[in-house]
Amino acid sequence: MSPKKKVIVLVSNDLFTDQRVHKVCTFLFDHAFDVTLLGRKLPASQEIIGRPYETRRFKLPFTKGPLFYAVLNLRFFFYLLFHKCDIILANDLDTLLAASWAKKFKKNCEIVYDSHEYYTGVPELVARPKVQKIWERIEASIFPKLNKIYTVNQSIADLYEAKYGKKLHVVRNVSPLLGVLKLLDPLDYGISENKKIILMQGAGINVDRGAEEAVEAMQEIENAVLVFIGDGDVVPQLKQYVADNRLDRKVLFLGKKPYLEMMQFTRMADIGLTLDKGTNINYQNSLPNKLFDYIQGGTPILATDIKEVKSIVEQYEIGEVISDLNPHNLAEKLNKMLENEEKLQFYAQNCLKTAQILNWEEECKVLEKIYLDN
Repeated sequence: MSPKKKVIVLVSNDLFTDQRVHKVCTFLFDHAFDVTLLGRKLPASQEIIGRPYETRRFKLPFTKGPLFYAVLNLRFFFYLLFHKCDIILANDLDTLLAASWAKKFKKNCEIVYDSHEYYTGVPELVARPKVQKIWERIEASIFPKLNKIYTVNQSIADLYEAKYGKKLHVVRNVSPLLGVLKLLDPLDYGISENKKIILMQGAGINVDRGAEEAVEAMQEIENAVLVFIGDGDVVPQLKQYVADNRLDRKVLFLGKKPYLEMMQFTRMADIGLTLDKGTNINYQNSLPNKLFDYIQGGTPILATDIKEVKSIVEQYEIGEVISDLNPHNLAEKLNKMLENEEKLQFYAQNCLKTAQILNWEEECKVLEKIYLDN
């Protein structure tokens, strides 16, 4: 019997909430690859348990900025240099440099690149054009040499094809099929039984993703509570706004949760929000993970008219779309949805039907072509 192929997977986060990477690693493990996932460890990082593959997180002296990325890639490079592998799976541009360096010393090793977003178009880089140009140079020096690349939706694949003339595979970050989940008690989270639950979840509760408008809208919404599960750079600002405006009974922050607990809560929610704004090329072409989590949870969706999201919401009739995201309009839309119980039930049932079509098990057929076809 031939030995297992060794895959070393690189990601710049702390691994705990990155479901896309976990799903891909599990796919590889289930198909007889020897998998090691590398990430970083932060002071507040939670313990990783129950993974079938090996994980390793490095403590780094920096947590952000150019020194963080430099040290991260150096740490990954030296690990790769002294460990055998057949495939290096680089997740996003911030790990691709280490993979490229290591490839120079590992002639028989293949790089596979998973681009989770249109990286050089993220708002954090658009606002800093000098830094953006550095990342664009790094991408342009490596991307054209790669043979196996996949990304999260067709819109982003089209952008890269136009830029580099390369065809990409599309592996959407759809959620796995959920079995029977234990029902949660809203009272355990400080939510009275008669309150409707509006949910915004995800690992990136950041600027320009509609969280600020959602919180402000709660001033005009009664008999409902807005719940955030996850974290992001705008959360401290949101908490301050809630405190200043005495909205603590209307807005709850539950922080990061293990995936199954998050999905238990998602299934309990009445409306799931995905409110990205088209303020940059990355968000204009985004397809957020939470959309598919809401679908698996049977949770009706309210979304902004981002083209990839709007297409799915309208095609499968799983919720509604809002074009003008000012807080008053958002409150008005949410109030109308919450008042129409029959329509919410219609959307919820359609979500559960759609879950049988849009799920990770189906999406893995694309991964089989990438990793298993010679």
